Amino acid sequence: MSANDPATSVCGSVDDTARNFQSDPLASAHPVPEMIGNIFACTTSRSAGSFGWMSAQPVVDVMTRWIGLANALHARGVQRIATATQVHGAEIVRHGGGWVGTLRLHGFDGHITSIPGTALTVTVADCTPVFLSHPRGVIAALHAGWRGAASGILDAGLDAMASLDCPPSECHVHLGPSICGNCYEVGPEVVEALTGTRPSRHQYIDVRAVLARQADRRGVQNLSVSALCTRCHGDQLYSHRAGDEGRQLGIIALLV
Repeated sequence: MSANDPATSVCGSVDDTARNFQSDPLASAHPVPEMIGNIFACTTSRSAGSFGWMSAQPVVDVMTRWIGLANALHARGVQRIATATQVHGAEIVRHGGGWVGTLRLHGFDGHITSIPGTALTVTVADCTPVFLSHPRGVIAALHAGWRGAASGILDAGLDAMASLDCPPSECHVHLGPSICGNCYEVGPEVVEALTGTRPSRHQYIDVRAVLARQADRRGVQNLSVSALCTRCHGDQLYSHRAGDEGRQLGIIALLV
């Protein structure tokens, strides 16, 4: 940018930034209607903008969206927002109280808490945001791509719930928007990692169907699945396979 270029060409005007601080990214989100009690869950939409920390988008734009999200959640009684750099693994972190604001960790693909006023988030574009909840007031958020599904991220999440006296049979598991089986062509090694059988050629696979079978094997009786595909519904959601650099958020919050 030359000295004569307006600053708005990079980060927008001060008035635009102020408006973004006040905007509610949850207003256009795709809710999880099955949540009961004081639990709120949703996946943000493309219209809310990208929440990906590691994208090429201007830092001011991404941070402005996170501030807008914090304001929107704070209005709902949330004091803490947990997020992490994800590594397509199966590590779960438990969040207690005693802190406020936005906490960003490294190396975790799942979060769990029983502390009211806490929101758990995962960033996704084709991977599945998995929401776990229990009437006792325990929630978890998981980031489940094919590697995470193969590594046992759902089992790890259900084990973490069980450690807080929330057995799988009493948990509600929701599989949020992700790429569908008709859009997700993968190599033989991916199919083998997910099914145990290695085909001779590329195949299409539905990771949410794999996760649903895993949940069934663990005795989950309350399972719901979003009808949205990140690639089929590209006007509403970001898709890595479609070439999008943006990332939406899966959010579950235990309200006060």
